[in-house]
Amino acid sequence: MTTAHTPHWGKVMSVMVTPFDANGALDLDAAQGLARWLAARGNDGLVVAATTGEASTLSDSERCDLLRAVSEAVTIPVLAGTGSNDTAHSVALTRQAAALGAAGVLVVSPYYNRPPQAGIEAHFRAVAASTSLPVMLYDVPVRTGRRISHEVLVRLLREVPNIVALKDATGDAPAAAALLADVGAFDLYSGDDGNTLPLLAVGAVGVVGTSTHWTGPEFQAIIDAFDRGDVRLARQINALLLPSLRFVNTDTSVYAMSVKAMMRALGQAVGECRLPLPPAPAGTEEQAGLVWNELKAAASAILPGTP
Repeated sequence: MTTAHTPHWGKVMSVMVTPFDANGALDLDAAQGLARWLAARGNDGLVVAATTGEASTLSDSERCDLLRAVSEAVTIPVLAGTGSNDTAHSVALTRQAAALGAAGVLVVSPYYNRPPQAGIEAHFRAVAASTSLPVMLYDVPVRTGRRISHEVLVRLLREVPNIVALKDATGDAPAAAALLADVGAFDLYSGDDGNTLPLLAVGAVGVVGTSTHWTGPEFQAIIDAFDRGDVRLARQINALLLPSLRFVNTDTSVYAMSVKAMMRALGQAVGECRLPLPPAPAGTEEQAGLVWNELKAAASAILPGTP
């Protein structure tokens, strides 16, 4: 099974955590080191200053410094998270992104104020009109409180030339299939690591993930196996990832907290999160080490040579 559609930014992308030092200040040297580490371990692209990067606790100047530093550190595409629930603010952040090295922008639908579909559509059109960069929309109703309707997505993907992709975190594969059927080729990415394989089945090109900080090679292998028609192998690899998917989000340690714990366990100086995300619970790094060792031991049996 192959697809003629070539994604703009590759198949596997991580929403990169933002490193902080012991005082909670932005650590640009650590960010550059982490970006290079991720690029060498299965990531085709990175997204900075988005949810897992604790965007809500970054100042605008920190966002700019982070984007500039990461873009300078790697040759793979770097997207900037520029979405917010304030259209004017999103436009301002998006206008800055191109000059700072971004290869595109990720724009979440407005959260908290829960506008009607007309407001969501107008928000996305305003942001896209403010830049020549390619735009990836992000539909994550568990965080925003409202889905982007099928009709709005169809209009945006058909009518706005630089809206080229959707990060789908709705958990609704049939809706994604209907959207692809109505629009044609665009970059559909899984926005939930665990739904990547189901979305590949309906036409997704890859994943914009969190566990991909350490599972990038395995996700590359899943996508490659699926694209060449080896669904059995894709399922086998997906099964290996289940402990990682459980680890990354629990009742006591959510995405950025867990990813940072794993990165610390693997020698990356990323620090802890900023409040309101507390330090990871005691034992999280030890659990991360167990998850990592289990994954690599299992993967080596069916994917020899993966880093």
